[in-house]
Amino acid sequence: MNSFLKIAGDYSNWNVYKKSVIICDVTEMFISRALPRGSRTIDQMRQAARSCKQNIVEGSGDSTVSAEICIKLLGVARGSVRELLEDYGDFLRQNNLEIWRPEDPRTITTRQYCINNDDPKTFVEKCRQRSDETVANIMITQIRQIDAMLAKVLKKIEAEFIVSGGIKEAMTSARKKYRGY
Repeated sequence: MNSFLKIAGDYSNWNVYKKSVIICDVTEMFISRALPRGSRTIDQMRQAARSCKQNIVEGSGDSTVSAEICIKLLGVARGSVRELLEDYGDFLRQNNLEIWRPEDPRTITTRQYCINNDDPKTFVEKCRQRSDETVANIMITQIRQIDAMLAKVLKKIEAEFIVSGGIKEAMTSARKKYRGY
């Protein structure tokens, strides 16, 4: 049998997905304690965090039949997380709180922690113990990392498409092989 479908694997093992769960869970914790009830920002941040995670899930599943749809959905995930990055930055700026610079030792320590840890429950618990200012800065660091990760995943899918083509080419090739052409 000539198979042309590339069945998507288990997205829950993707590092980028694991980071998106952390972002979603910490954001939920953050907005429930740091933002005033009724604030429109609560829904905006919740939806941006959720959109990132859900579009990674949908994009990985749709990759079975369309690299184009996968690329579009991962692009949406990236746009959503960038929107969330802006929300955390706005929170810090509007509340006259410090925004850690990339070379700040706290940013460097956080960056290393984020790279090596992907358990959402542990991440949320550690964030619960920190100030809103610190959590917002941690999330900015985590979001910058996932943004870079999504960019790498998109480049990988692009390279695979250039080498292997899309599903239409694979379907035509499988049909030709079946017919003996």
